Amino acid sequence: MGTYQMSDLLQLMVSEGAADLHVRVGIPPCIRAHGVLERVQGPPCAPEDTEELMTSITSEDNIQQVRTKGGADFGFAFGEIARFRVSAFKERGNFALVLRQIPTKLLTIEQIGLSPTLVDELIHKPRGMILVTGPTGSGKSTTLASMVNIINETSDHAHIITVEDPIEFYHKHKKAVITQREVHIDVPSFAEALRRALRQDPEVILVGELRDLETIDAALTAAETGHVVFGTLHTNSAAKTIDRIINAFPINAQETVRIQLSTALVAVVAQILVPTSDKPGRLAIHDIMVMTNSISALIRDNKTFRLMSEQQTGAKFGMKTLDQGLVDWYIKGRIARDTVINRCIDSQAILGKVQEADAAKEAAAEEK
Repeated sequence: MGTYQMSDLLQLMVSEGAADLHVRVGIPPCIRAHGVLERVQGPPCAPEDTEELMTSITSEDNIQQVRTKGGADFGFAFGEIARFRVSAFKERGNFALVLRQIPTKLLTIEQIGLSPTLVDELIHKPRGMILVTGPTGSGKSTTLASMVNIINETSDHAHIITVEDPIEFYHKHKKAVITQREVHIDVPSFAEALRRALRQDPEVILVGELRDLETIDAALTAAETGHVVFGTLHTNSAAKTIDRIINAFPINAQETVRIQLSTALVAVVAQILVPTSDKPGRLAIHDIMVMTNSISALIRDNKTFRLMSEQQTGAKFGMKTLDQGLVDWYIKGRIARDTVINRCIDSQAILGKVQEADAAKEAAAEEK
């Protein structure tokens, strides 16, 4: 029996509310809770420890893939207690693991920090593409799952297809009919799943990741042909998302893609998670761009450098920038000054806003 048991480590993650578990040779297992990575108490893992931990939760097919290709990604259920997204891989010739805990309870839109009115308006459009973007671990899957759940609970005519690698949130059939397909198990690729989806009578399609040109192209086509398409990208702002999609295509196709985006896109919600200062935890900060005539024209005319200005003045449409979100939460006392400065996009402008907020706080304190 090895030094560590996977069941004990998973139970520790659940009890501590940890997001991630890291297993490497040479150090004890590490868990990340509230954004902080800490080692568990115990001796360093030996090569046989990491191999035993890996094989205890990995199928023979995935073990073979790790041995021959260097890595495998899959989902894993810890009984009825929790589910995890697993990355098993080789490093320095040894086996290693990273497990991410998938929340079993869907958050409400309010808990995520988005406007329920805005989200309800966006997700019930008859067609178009809604993108939720951000770095790895920013909560994109949670936000998308909550949006899909609203449609599932409210639309009795909808067929929802999700394509993921692996499936993270398991949705039950509520008012809608749910089809969940896992890449490499149910279908060979995202692009293939999208092509097949158009023949499966869907109203809503969720694409776990727009990771290549073929998948992006298929998603745009689906959005243009009368479907609501949800997708994710690893971009940090709404404006950068547009550039990322266009630049995925050859130069001679980019003009066509700009026109497609200008008509098919409904909204981009970029988000990051930052540590809270008032209590342990993390908070989602959003950068929101909603399609308007002005936004559509800027995308079509290749003037994406002006998108952020439109967001800054588009509050009546539900738009905001990441920097505005950071300042708002700082004024509310939820995040620290350093967090605002370190995570913002325009540091000079933000510094001025933070100083104004500090001056207002001091004036209010003096009045009391």
